[in-house]
Amino acid sequence: MKRLKVLVSAYACEPDKGSEPGVGWNWVCQISRFAEVWVITRANNRPAIEGALEKEPLPNVHWIYFDLPKWARFWKKGQRGVHIYYYLWQIGIYFVAKQLHKKVGFDLVHHVTFVNYWMPSFLSLLPVPFIWGPVGGGESAPKEFYKTFSLRGQVYEYLRDLARWLGEHDPFVRMTVQRSKVALATTPETASRLRRLGAKRIEVFSQVALPVREIKRLASIPMHAGNPFRLLSLGNLLHWKGFHLGLQAFAHMVREFPQSEYWIIGDGPERKNLERLSQQLGIADKVYFFGALPRDGAMKKLAEVDVLVHPSLHDSGGWVCVEAMAAGRPVICLDLGGPALQVTEETGFKIPANAPEQVVRDIANAMIMLAENPELCKKMGEAARYRVQEVFSWESKGEQIKELYKKVL
Repeated sequence: MKRLKVLVSAYACEPDKGSEPGVGWNWVCQISRFAEVWVITRANNRPAIEGALEKEPLPNVHWIYFDLPKWARFWKKGQRGVHIYYYLWQIGIYFVAKQLHKKVGFDLVHHVTFVNYWMPSFLSLLPVPFIWGPVGGGESAPKEFYKTFSLRGQVYEYLRDLARWLGEHDPFVRMTVQRSKVALATTPETASRLRRLGAKRIEVFSQVALPVREIKRLASIPMHAGNPFRLLSLGNLLHWKGFHLGLQAFAHMVREFPQSEYWIIGDGPERKNLERLSQQLGIADKVYFFGALPRDGAMKKLAEVDVLVHPSLHDSGGWVCVEAMAAGRPVICLDLGGPALQVTEETGFKIPANAPEQVVRDIANAMIMLAENPELCKKMGEAARYRVQEVFSWESKGEQIKELYKKVL
């Protein structure tokens, strides 16, 4: 049977990474199982990609490394100017892809990264079926929670809303949406925005998954037993991660379970505010800030805790939830965004986000319930492990995308 010829746009694409680079790399690996793949990615990804290919070749993948000329990118430093650079990069790769299509004759074009719905992909202009996504970013923190943010956080949210509004009124974004054969949305919130922009066919499709070997490694982590009962939050210390809500809930919980601790792994602009809050709440002696840790260090800490608390207010992904579930830890999250798709009633608690006071109260009740019922904690942890194995492996994602390609073609 003739193999499909697929062109993949993966601005971010690196092996052994999480988030965007990991999405790009793993999608390529999965698509190459059943198709011949041409990947356009950034030239600065080349060393990591070629290093990985020396150990484990991908014979069905052809790599095209593209960057704007130096004179057109001298102003870009790290994350500074990344969105403008990405926009220009998307324009540049269109001309590369147009010439490549004349030689190869692609059956399908698939935009994989960035996972962002409010910036365009000019590859949708190629005369072949175009799949867009998964794309996210349509999630918003409920307005009732803005009052709980620092001034910096509030400014960020208003600027983010403005950026999305401008993106949604970009004619090239609307063109990308409307020319997509299928738009894959990471969450129902993003799907709703794509629908308003005129997408013909939308499927909710999480971008979060783990390699089977990683799932097995996390599954081997033993359950934590005995006192103190430990809760963990892990991630960048940003206002929208909602860790301030977790601390307030813990202050309620610790009154009933003084033999409890709250561990926070990560760093960021909200760290001082969170440390100050723990002092004000009178729980500073039970809250431990470990700062940013390498992945192996963070996974070792995961073995010493009972529950993950992830009260993120707008998260299209939430890898940490799937990692904790794979390790057999129940998850307490908000019923918003990506985590709400990952966590079920069997694997943790999804808290409705109606008002800050209600969220704090409900998170505290969930913490208390798990602390009171070790058997419930264990049962949810076992269900969580099973769910990750069944739904959130990259291999299962590969099968899903294979079926999607069949439908599209």
